[in-house]
Amino acid sequence: MVVVSNSSPLIALAEIEHLPLLARLFDSILIPPAVAAEIAPTISTHPAWLRVEPLKTSIRPDVMRPSLGTGEREALSLAAELAAEWLIVDDLAARRIARELHLRVTGTLGVLLAAKRRGLIPLLRPVLDRLLEKSFFLSPQLYAELLALADEERS
Repeated sequence: MVVVSNSSPLIALAEIEHLPLLARLFDSILIPPAVAAEIAPTISTHPAWLRVEPLKTSIRPDVMRPSLGTGEREALSLAAELAAEWLIVDDLAARRIARELHLRVTGTLGVLLAAKRRGLIPLLRPVLDRLLEKSFFLSPQLYAELLALADEERS
């Protein structure tokens, strides 16, 4: 399975010490060079399952939007180039473009929910709370929806 990630989910998961969940959900994750550069301050040594994959062509013209950063543009282009099964990205504009490119998208929260459903984490709530402590934006409504999807009640 080909999975491409942008930097923000990798950084968020690393900051709450849950980066290894990605290796348990997906065999490997590919990142373009710009994403590798963006995550370097947080993830200085890449685990073996996180591989840098250069683009074989230039960045797609349809992802050259001012609202996107270089890492997002490269991640979208790489995912499209490789016909990736999944693109892991949090940015709303990038997710919208990914859907236009017919890419399946998940993000940090989708990864955590999948990990909970597969029994890789016992509870979602404390993990979401740690994300919030790290300044991850999560509306109270989405927080409650995630807990409901994870079969956890909000207290």
